[in-house]
Amino acid sequence: MKIAIGSDHAGFRLKEKIKEFLLSKGYEVLDFGTNSTESTHYPIFAKEVARAIQRKEADFGILICGSGIGMCITANKFKGIRAALCLNEYMARMSRRHNNANVLCLGDRVLGEELALSIVSAWLSEEFEGGRHQKRLELIQEIEEGIC
Repeated sequence: MKIAIGSDHAGFRLKEKIKEFLLSKGYEVLDFGTNSTESTHYPIFAKEVARAIQRKEADFGILICGSGIGMCITANKFKGIRAALCLNEYMARMSRRHNNANVLCLGDRVLGEELALSIVSAWLSEEFEGGRHQKRLELIQEIEEGIC
C-alpha cells in the first residue's frame, strides 16, 4: 500500500515521525514535503497529496499542519478526496468505516506523538463498510459534481 504524506512547517516533525512509523510497518511512503520547519503554506502540500491520490499514485494520504484544519479544508476541495480531521482513534475508525476517508488530517499542535501514531494505526486498520454508507458517498459525489 502506498501512502502519500505531506505537511507544512508546523507539522514537519510529526510528519517525519509518522513516515518512520509507516516505513517500519512496511508501507510505501511518498513524501511531498515540506522538508524543514521553515515557514511555508499548507495548501501547496495538500494539493500534492490530493493529486497523487487522484492520479492513483497513492492509495491514501496523510496531511499534517498545526491544527489539521487548513489541510483538511484544502484537501476536500479536490474531486474524489474525502479528508477527515481526526483527534482520536474513534474518529479515525469511523472516518474509514462510514465515510471511506482517503486522507487523514492531523494537527501537530493538538496531538501528542503517541496519540497521533495511534490514530494513524487505527485509521489504516479499518475498511469501508459500504451498505447504507455507500448511498451517502454517492450523494456527496453528486454534490461534488453539481448534479443536485
